[in-house]
Amino acid sequence: MADEDLATLGPAAGPPTTSTRWPADGSAGPQPTPGGAVPEGAAAAVPAPRWLPGIVIAGIVLAALNLRPAITSLGALLEEVRDGLGMSATVAGLLTSVPSLCFAVFGIAAPRLARRFGPGAVVCGGMAAIAAGVAVRPFTGGTAGFLAVSALALAGIAVSNVLMPVVIKSWFPDRVGPMTGLYSMALALGTSLAAAVTVPMTSALGGSWRSGLAVWAVLAAVAVLPWLAVVRRRSPAAGPSADGAASAPEPPVRITSSPTAWALAVFFGLQATAAYITMGWMPQIFRDAGVSAGTAGVLLAVTMAMGVPLSFVLPRVASRMRHQGPLAVGLAVCGLAGYAGLWLAPAAGAWAWALLMGIANCSFPLALTMIGMRSTSSAGVAKLSAFAQSVGYLISIPGPLLVGALYQHSGGWGLPIALMAGLLVPQMAVGVLAGRDRRIEDEG
Repeated sequence: MADEDLATLGPAAGPPTTSTRWPADGSAGPQPTPGGAVPEGAAAAVPAPRWLPGIVIAGIVLAALNLRPAITSLGALLEEVRDGLGMSATVAGLLTSVPSLCFAVFGIAAPRLARRFGPGAVVCGGMAAIAAGVAVRPFTGGTAGFLAVSALALAGIAVSNVLMPVVIKSWFPDRVGPMTGLYSMALALGTSLAAAVTVPMTSALGGSWRSGLAVWAVLAAVAVLPWLAVVRRRSPAAGPSADGAASAPEPPVRITSSPTAWALAVFFGLQATAAYITMGWMPQIFRDAGVSAGTAGVLLAVTMAMGVPLSFVLPRVASRMRHQGPLAVGLAVCGLAGYAGLWLAPAAGAWAWALLMGIANCSFPLALTMIGMRSTSSAGVAKLSAFAQSVGYLISIPGPLLVGALYQHSGGWGLPIALMAGLLVPQMAVGVLAGRDRRIEDEG
């Protein structure tokens, strides 16, 4: 993605070395260089209003809240959905793999869409797609229709997933760690909220799983509003850089030639595998161990809720470290302990295992932070984000499906849990490689 395309988000777009950044006090408009001069081409730009960065922050938070409820609400009601649509365990495993497939397919298109329409407009459209898909899918009447309409919502999630690190790098280049923490915390909050309240909310709405899933469309519709404000300010905020007049050309980056990009993609894929297996199947593991459906949903919520404080703190810590590998190893060790507990005593120690799995799932905000740190520019972050997430989600596709097949054919959770634990070993290895103090521009 070229810097002139990122300029549609506001005057802060561009590499972290640019002098047209939002100041700490939130004032708008081009900022002078240390020598006192406004950069060439910036003086003619129409300053964006002072309130616009606040609207962008609100948009980031609301978008993050909507990036997982479409998935975790389904996990909490998976048994009811299976019964209602007549799904086998293998088909249900396919259902839990659909998010990864959609994220890989649609995520790779996000930079191209952002170049044409602007990142703000794409995220706005993504929120609208989530609202429409979540509202319609429970009422399609069959498995095929359910999957097809789910893909619409997941496409909106996919493009927003890829562009959120770009938005953060563009608007807040000096605060990548804190803003990634805020974004990750909101994402974890939305995930845990959907897991915790979907079952009781379904009961309050009359006991229909269709209503319990569709109600989350309201939250997505609210998230459209701040992005509409950002899109409306596109022209005056962009100024002459929107047509490239003030943009400096950047050296091309061959993302596929970067070992760090590949390590980060594999790390992202393995952590996504673990996350979607957890969101899709952990409630069923507890229910098969004798835990009630409501308690199983709360346990998943606890797992997701652990990410709320940790997702806020972890990116701040990671951004201050030269090497993030030790964090990747520590999180994976917590995951191994949690899987051991699920295998040995799933019901007796359910709360402890849920806490440990919640800590392990914080590999996601760590991956996002490393994406923002492994490039020197917003354009590089766009390429790295699209590459790491698309390749990563492709890697994660077989995981939930394989877990469903192993569960159906073995009649228990021993083999699926062994698979989950085994995948954490390579995740630690590539996490160490991805955490090295490198930049893709220097490698590719």
